[in-house]
Amino acid sequence: MARFFRRLLPRRFRKEGRTIPVVRLHGAIMAGGSQFRPPLNLASVAPVLDRAFSMKDAPAVAISVNSPGGSPVQSRLIYQRIRDLAEEKRKRVIIFVEDVAASGGYMIALAGDEIIADPTSIVGSIGVVSGGFGFPELLKKIGVERRVYTAGNNKAMLDPFQPEKENEIEYLKSLQLEIHDIFIGMVKARRGHLLADTPDIFSGLFWTGKRGQELGLVDSLGDMRGELKKRFGEKTELQLVSASRGLFGRRQPGASLAGGMAERVAASAVSGLAEVAEERALWARFGL
Repeated sequence: MARFFRRLLPRRFRKEGRTIPVVRLHGAIMAGGSQFRPPLNLASVAPVLDRAFSMKDAPAVAISVNSPGGSPVQSRLIYQRIRDLAEEKRKRVIIFVEDVAASGGYMIALAGDEIIADPTSIVGSIGVVSGGFGFPELLKKIGVERRVYTAGNNKAMLDPFQPEKENEIEYLKSLQLEIHDIFIGMVKARRGHLLADTPDIFSGLFWTGKRGQELGLVDSLGDMRGELKKRFGEKTELQLVSASRGLFGRRQPGASLAGGMAERVAASAVSGLAEVAEERALWARFGL
C-alpha cells in the first residue's frame, strides 16, 4: 500500500530507489505434490513468475535457486518459462544459488543471464540418474506368487519384483543418454563460451561455487542483497513475490483430490511420506 501512495507523489518528493522482485525456487523438483507439501514444478511457480516479471519498473528479476534436482521435464519447463518471460518483458534475470543448484536445479539456473553463487554452494551434477529397488527374492521368502499379465512384450519393463534384464537396462540407459544430451546442449547454448575445456563438466560431478566459477558454471560469487544494492544503488529494495493465499491463509493449490476431507488428508499424508523420502534422497546425494 505504501508503494501505491508513493507513486502518486510528484517525482521530486519521492525517495529514489529501485524495487527488484525476488522469486524463491526452493526444494526438489517433482511433478506431483500436495496442499501440505507444495512441489517445485511449473504449475506451482508459473503464477509467481508471471507476477514477478509483470513489475514494470523493475530492471531485473532476481531468482534464488536451492534445489538438488528432480524431474528433468519440470526443470526444463521452468527454465523455458523464465526465458520466455525474460524475452517478452525485456528483463534481465539474475540467478542466486544458495545451498545447491545441481542436476535439475542447475538446469533452472541456466535461465539466468548471470549465475551468482556463494563460494560454498554446490553446483553442477550435469547428468541423469534413475534409481529404484529390486525384490526378486522377497516374494519367494514370504510365500507370495507374483502374477503379471500384459498386452505388449515390454509393458512390465523394469518390474522391481522380477530379475533385471539386460535389454531393459540398455533401453533405460538409451533414454538417459538422450536426456543427458539435451541437458548438455542447454549448458553449451547458455554458457558454452565460458566453460572450461574439460569433459568432467558433463560427467555428473558437482563442485563448490568457487570451483564452479573457475569451470565457467558460475559467473561470480556473492549474495543477493549485496549484489543487487551494488548494481542498482543502496536504496534498492528487494520485494519477495510469493504464491497467493486463500481465505484462511493457505496457499492456493493447483488441483484438489476427490473425496471428503478425511480422505484427502489421508491420501495427502501417504503421498507426502513418499515425497519426503524421495526428496530426502535427492538432498542426501550432496551431503545435505
